[in-house]
Amino acid sequence: MYAIIDIETTGSQPSQDKITEIAIFIHNGQEIVDQYNTLINPQRPIPYFITQLTGITDEMVRDAPKFYEVAKEIVEFTEGHVFVAHNVRFDYSFIKKEFADLGFTFQRKTLCTVRLSRSLIPGLPSYSLGKLCKSIDIPLQQRHRAIGDAEATAKLFDKLIKINRPVIDGQQQLTEPSEQLKHAIKTSLLPPRITKEQVDALPGVPGVYYFYNEQGEVIYVGKSIHIKKRIIQHFNIDYKSRKSVEFKNSIADITYERMGNELVALLFESAEIKRMKPQYNRQQRRSVFNTGIYSYEDEKGYRRLTFGTVNRAENANMTPIIALTNQFKAKGFLFHKVSKFNLCQKLCDLYKTNGACFDYQVHQCKGACIGLESPEEYNARVAEAIDSFTFEHNSFVIIGKGRELGEKSVVVVENGTYLGFGFVDEYFSAQGLEDFKSAITRYNDNKDVQQLIRGHMRGKHKDKILIFD
Repeated sequence: MYAIIDIETTGSQPSQDKITEIAIFIHNGQEIVDQYNTLINPQRPIPYFITQLTGITDEMVRDAPKFYEVAKEIVEFTEGHVFVAHNVRFDYSFIKKEFADLGFTFQRKTLCTVRLSRSLIPGLPSYSLGKLCKSIDIPLQQRHRAIGDAEATAKLFDKLIKINRPVIDGQQQLTEPSEQLKHAIKTSLLPPRITKEQVDALPGVPGVYYFYNEQGEVIYVGKSIHIKKRIIQHFNIDYKSRKSVEFKNSIADITYERMGNELVALLFESAEIKRMKPQYNRQQRRSVFNTGIYSYEDEKGYRRLTFGTVNRAENANMTPIIALTNQFKAKGFLFHKVSKFNLCQKLCDLYKTNGACFDYQVHQCKGACIGLESPEEYNARVAEAIDSFTFEHNSFVIIGKGRELGEKSVVVVENGTYLGFGFVDEYFSAQGLEDFKSAITRYNDNKDVQQLIRGHMRGKHKDKILIFD
């Protein structure tokens, strides 16, 4: 049994928008046998542009039931059925979120009629519901209303499931789902142009992967320590916005590069994003390290440390000493330096007070916060702390796991500057730093890769570090 569903909503993001209408058509594999439809009070105003699109107004839903009042009926109507929709992730994600808000886990097998249509009716100019129905002569009334779109999707589904069914004695056999339908249910979460075979062929190794659109353009670059698992996660995650559906549906091909280990994958991903500027890597293109640690001298001569968002107006004239991914990481970083170098929490913006900081009260601060320690003595320790922000050594090589047995990766830093990485035979013999430099591909140094290497060096790893200071 199949539950063909369409919803209307107050917007495109399940995390903040709500359902205003739902329609369900039950199909038993041969014909439509039942249906359900209701407006739903979203308990918030419907935006004007949504009303213009759907025709659903605040007045229409004012006396409609709230979602929790129809939740039981939706569960009963869909229980044991395959959840079918056009761009199924959109409808499924909204309904899952509505139930999650009620403390209930809604889970069904899913089937996407966009993907099934591409498989069974290839070559059409568009697979949007309106244009697809027009192409195959399915009447579509009450467009952008749940009842109209769900009915059209149900008629489309009825046509699709009868394609390629076996004919015996002049009668089409409709008792068992076709192999295409079974396959569509198994692969309903994949982008329409990506096959199960493509995903099955992906390796479970560290590396960088690329998503392409139909024109062969790279639209996204990612990295993972397990390429196959990460790509499957991309396809399985719940829909967050209409843009995420557009992204997923535009993926037409996948390629990858093995990198051997996470550090090299991170460095290569960063370089590729900056080089290619893919459409859906906008956040990474701006930089994932958006919180800076800053230093300035106050009116009493104390050198102070603070943290704040990079490129904000108040920080426009300041260059961060180091950048981290977020303010939580920045505070943790500063707390660590305060403890290690016996700095003052108040003078590092970690303890707001007009008097002494907390550490002074427990005898772990020497009193710079209340003027008991001289600026000269305190600033000397701040300088030591700042020196520790950079690499512990000026010139070094990180030797890690390679892409295959018998191979190693090498990452080279010289005089505090990242030079690049490469791969060498495990028996590679080097007399000095110059030999390693000759084995790498050169890449640009920047604050992002500096932070990636620093984070790797501070974390737990099994790489070999050769120091050339």
